[in-house]
Amino acid sequence: MTAVPLRSEILSGAVGRPRSAASSPIQLAGQRQQTLALGRQRLMTGLLLFCIAIGVLILRLADLSLLQGRPAVGTNRSAGAIPPRGDIYDRNNVELARTFEAYGIAVAPRKLVGNPRILAEQIAAILPEKTADGIYKELTARNSFRYISRRVLPEQAKRINDLGEPAITLEREPERLYPNLNLAAHVLGYAVDGAGKVGIEKAFDHQLADPTTRGTPMHLSIDARVQQALESELAAVMIDQRADGAGGIVLDVDTGEVIAMASLPDFNPNAPGQSDPSTFYNKVTYGVYELGSTFKTLTIAMALDAGVITSMSQKFDASRPLRIAGYTIHDDHALNRAQTVPEIFIHSSNIGTARIASELGRDRQRVYLERLGFFQKAPIEIPERANPQYPPLANWGELATMTIAYGHGLAISPLHMASAYAAVVNGGILRPATLMRVEPGKHVQGTRVFSQSTSDTMRAMLRLVVTDGTGRKANAAGYRVGGKTGTAEKLAGGRYVKGANVSTFAAAFPMDKPRYIVMATVDNPKGSKSSYGFKTAGMVVAPVVGRLVQRIGPPLGIIPDADKDIDVASLLGQIEGEAKE
Repeated sequence: MTAVPLRSEILSGAVGRPRSAASSPIQLAGQRQQTLALGRQRLMTGLLLFCIAIGVLILRLADLSLLQGRPAVGTNRSAGAIPPRGDIYDRNNVELARTFEAYGIAVAPRKLVGNPRILAEQIAAILPEKTADGIYKELTARNSFRYISRRVLPEQAKRINDLGEPAITLEREPERLYPNLNLAAHVLGYAVDGAGKVGIEKAFDHQLADPTTRGTPMHLSIDARVQQALESELAAVMIDQRADGAGGIVLDVDTGEVIAMASLPDFNPNAPGQSDPSTFYNKVTYGVYELGSTFKTLTIAMALDAGVITSMSQKFDASRPLRIAGYTIHDDHALNRAQTVPEIFIHSSNIGTARIASELGRDRQRVYLERLGFFQKAPIEIPERANPQYPPLANWGELATMTIAYGHGLAISPLHMASAYAAVVNGGILRPATLMRVEPGKHVQGTRVFSQSTSDTMRAMLRLVVTDGTGRKANAAGYRVGGKTGTAEKLAGGRYVKGANVSTFAAAFPMDKPRYIVMATVDNPKGSKSSYGFKTAGMVVAPVVGRLVQRIGPPLGIIPDADKDIDVASLLGQIEGEAKE
């Protein structure tokens, strides 16, 4: 008969082995206690390890969300998420430049396991900018290390990694991205391998790369909306006129902030190596030009301020060409009579302006030009700036005084002229131009060049040029535009280029309370159907400024008002006939 195991034998694990004679109830109880204690110990250890794992996971999630998350625009990044190079934004928090984590795809050809032809086809399908043949050459090269591609996006890198080829490696590479492509290229410049080469990237290279400052985004004075409009209008006129280039600037008259700056042709800062080096040339800050009759605004302002002009009815002889030192000064549209100051201005008389400059004199002319900063590089942050070109004092006689008065014999950058026009219309204060955003309400110091009364008179004179003079095509309805045309022979290599012009229109709006300077220059326009074959500033560039003002006025908070204007009635009383372009 088979014996049935006792319950105590089952619990103690004694089933299946002979019962020892020494096993007693006390010993069995002790064994049970040890077994239960060991179970509790293992349970507590498991719970502890589980809690540690949960804690590590929570800390990692916190690290990812709190430290490595992208910060709100305009706020400082935390120390754990400082980018390799600081971001750049426009004045309204539109992103202009940032650094993102890209990948370099590399291969060790000698360690290749898969079929290189098949692998090349697979990679080419992931990287559309690469060809299968080009990739195949890299895969089969005799080198020990080759790059297949650089600046590869993370999702592309993952797909390549998933191909499973052990000879292919992924290398993380911080890359600079300009999401708006060519927009404001000459302002931003570009960076290569983490170092700024041109523009803001070069000017603020240390700040953008310094771990203590690169976590704070940089805000420029540029308004991306205005910048796009400026580039669009310049590109259109450049194509229409088959011009060599074009440049333009929009400047705040009270702060010196550059709201937009463009130079064409331009380049893509994402791929500077693929651009013609000549496109890096910034025509607004680095180009110097004889800007023609736009200088007449400054000459009239100097004469008013110095007391040479005492009345708008004052006349200067322009009845015949002016001969001096073997040189003849003449007018393009001669009236062959003495002219009042408003007539000289709206008819753009070289003879009348030269006579005013002669009475002003060389020394006073030089003092004003020096105050306007025309003897040094324009003060702005980017390094691409040129020195003005002007005659040495020994050669600055009466002839130079006269020709400089109407924009010949002294070459400056368009930025120089834009800043000078701001001083003419803003009450007489010259403020340095800046590409950095100025906080609202902050007072920007400047230097007085002209009196308030001179500024008031010149605002009316500039408005008159647009309503009744050579700048009529810039008359954007309701915006009270004022400005001055300037057409000069193109100077290249120290010589004038026959038949080639630099056509410029410098303007401000609204003239009853000026807010912005708008200036555009077209390099060597050829004439077109839209300009009736003319290459002059009034026919080529004034329309550009008129269209641009209409586009940028609303985003800048200026609403057209046909009921507002500046009073020019007293000046009109001093004018006979209409001005011609």
